[in-house]
Amino acid sequence: MWSPLATCKKGFSMDDFKTNYSVARVVTHTRDNISKFEKHNARKNETYSNMNVDLSQTQNNVYYKNCDTTLNEKVKEMVANGQISLRGLKDNAKIFDELVFDINSEYFEQNGGYEFAKEFYEKAFHFAEQEMGSENILQAVMHADELNVALTEKYGKPIYHYHLHVIALPIVKKEVKWSKRCKDKSLVGTTKEVINQVSHSKKWKSEKATDNFGNPLYDKKGKPILIKSYSLLQDRFFQYMSDSGYRGFIRGVKGSTNEHLDNLNYKIKKENERLVDLKEKTNSKENELENKQQELENKQIELKNKQFEIDNKQDEIAKIETKLDEYVNYTTTIDELDNLGKQKRFSKKVEIEKDKFETLINLAKKGISADRIIKNLETRVNNLVESVYSWKQRFEDLQGKTKDFIEAVKIAPQKVTDFLKDIIFKEQERIRKLEQERLEKLYNSRKPKQSPNLEKSKKRRTRDAR
Repeated sequence: MWSPLATCKKGFSMDDFKTNYSVARVVTHTRDNISKFEKHNARKNETYSNMNVDLSQTQNNVYYKNCDTTLNEKVKEMVANGQISLRGLKDNAKIFDELVFDINSEYFEQNGGYEFAKEFYEKAFHFAEQEMGSENILQAVMHADELNVALTEKYGKPIYHYHLHVIALPIVKKEVKWSKRCKDKSLVGTTKEVINQVSHSKKWKSEKATDNFGNPLYDKKGKPILIKSYSLLQDRFFQYMSDSGYRGFIRGVKGSTNEHLDNLNYKIKKENERLVDLKEKTNSKENELENKQQELENKQIELKNKQFEIDNKQDEIAKIETKLDEYVNYTTTIDELDNLGKQKRFSKKVEIEKDKFETLINLAKKGISADRIIKNLETRVNNLVESVYSWKQRFEDLQGKTKDFIEAVKIAPQKVTDFLKDIIFKEQERIRKLEQERLEKLYNSRKPKQSPNLEKSKKRRTRDAR
C-alpha cells in the first residue's frame, strides 16, 4: 500500500501530498444535444475545446460499456421493446444522465498510474450499475487522454487526468392505475401495470435531513431541511469505494459550512505560480517577436543599402566599359599609321610630313597612357565583378528568406500587423481563461468542511438534549 512517508524518502516533501477528493456529479442531456456529448466521450470529433486532449493517447481510453448504435437510436429501440417509457415527456425533456466520477490526478500517479486507474474506475462503474441499473447504462468510458499540465510540469513527464463518464437513463418504477373509464368499476384506482418510467426529477429527489434519532430537521422558518440528491450520491460513492478497499482520498462532510482552506490555498498558490510563469513566458515570446520584427526591418534597410551599392558598382563598371570601347576605337587610327611617311631611297630613314608626325607622337603618348589605364581598369573590373557577385549572392539569400513576409507586407501591411498582435492576444486570452476555469473548478469541486470545534459543539448539544 502506498505511503506518503515512504514516498518522501524518494525526494518529495510532505507539502507535495495534499488531500485528494472523490467527486461524483451528474450532468443532464436532452435528445437534441446528446449527440455532441456522445461524440466527445467517444472521441469522434476532429477538434476539442479542451486543448489538453491528446488524441495520440486516445487508444488508452477504456470502455466498460458501449452501444453499437447512437444513444437516441438505442432509446427508441428500448421504447419499442417496452423496456422503458417516455410517457408524458416533452421533446426537450432531460432523459439522459451523465455521471462523471473523478479524483485528483496525483492520487493515481501516487498509486500506480494507468493500471491502477483502470481498476479503480471499473469498480466505480459497478457503483454506477448499482445506482442506475446495469440495463439502463448506455455508455461508460474512462478517459486517459487528457493531459494534466500542472502535474506534467511538476513530475517532468506526461501525467494524464483519469476520469469516468457514464451515460444512463434515469429510470423509476411507476404504477399505472385503472381510470374511471374502466368498465370493471372494482378495478378503478388499483394498479394496472408497473412501468420503467424515464424521469430525472423523480430519480434525483432531495431527502429530508434528520438528526441522530431519525427526527426531521427544520430551518428557522419551520421548513424541512433538504439534502440534495447529488450530495447523497457523493456520499454513497465515497462509501462504496472505501468499502471496496480504496483509501487515500476523502469526501466532504454533509452540511459543512467551512472550506478546506489549507488544501485549497495550497492549490491556488501553485496555480497562481504557474499562471505567473505562463504570463512571463508569453511576455518573453512577445518581446522575442518584437525583436524579430525589428531585426527584419533592419535587414530590409540593409538590403536596400546593398542594392544601392550594387547599382553604384554597376554604374562604375559601365563607365569602365565605355573607356575600353574608346580604346578599341584606336585601331582605326593605328591602321592608318601604315601609310604614314616615305622611306628614302638608299637609306633606312623615313620622311614624314610634320602634321602626320605630330599625329604619330600623340598616338604614341595615348598608347602608353592607355596601357597603364588598361592594366588598372582590368584589375578594378575583376575586383568589382567579384564584389558584385558576392553582394548579389547575399542579396538573393536575404531576399529568399524574407520573400513571403515582404510580399505579405506589400499586399496588406495592416493585416500582417493585426495578425501578429492577434496571435499574441489569443495566446494570452487562452491562458487567462484556462487558469480561470482551473480556479473555478478548484473552488466549486468541493463542499466546505465542518470545523472540529463546530462538530464538538453539535455533539455536546445532542447529549444535552438527551
